[in-house]
Amino acid sequence: VQLQASGGGLVQPGGSLRLSCAASGGTSSDYALAWFRQSPGKAREFVAALRWGGGRYAYADFAKGRFTISRDNAKNMVYLQMNSLNPEGTSVYYCAARIRWTVNYGSAGEYTYWGPGTQVTVSS
Repeated sequence: VQLQASGGGLVQPGGSLRLSCAASGGTSSDYALAWFRQSPGKAREFVAALRWGGGRYAYADFAKGRFTISRDNAKNMVYLQMNSLNPEGTSVYYCAARIRWTVNYGSAGEYTYWGPGTQVTVSS
């Protein structure tokens, strides 16, 4: 599976941004797709995840109520809609996948496939 994230950029505090992740090379309904982020000097941090076939969604506490993960199976795309962004949201965002949903969806080590990140900067 190849993943390619896009949609990053500069946004003002309180603003919104939608990230996209294109998945190619074959996915199945059991696949888990996730977004992580990493800032300089910090560990990679879980943001949100979903099961490709539906029925499973998960969010980090900081993302609940502000971020929404979604998918378009026909286009093989996963999205992360981010609202009410604050400077703490400044980070490189990564799309990740594994072949099966797991209860450890928040652990970066559980994911086999990673795409190059996209930079998000929240600043006035």
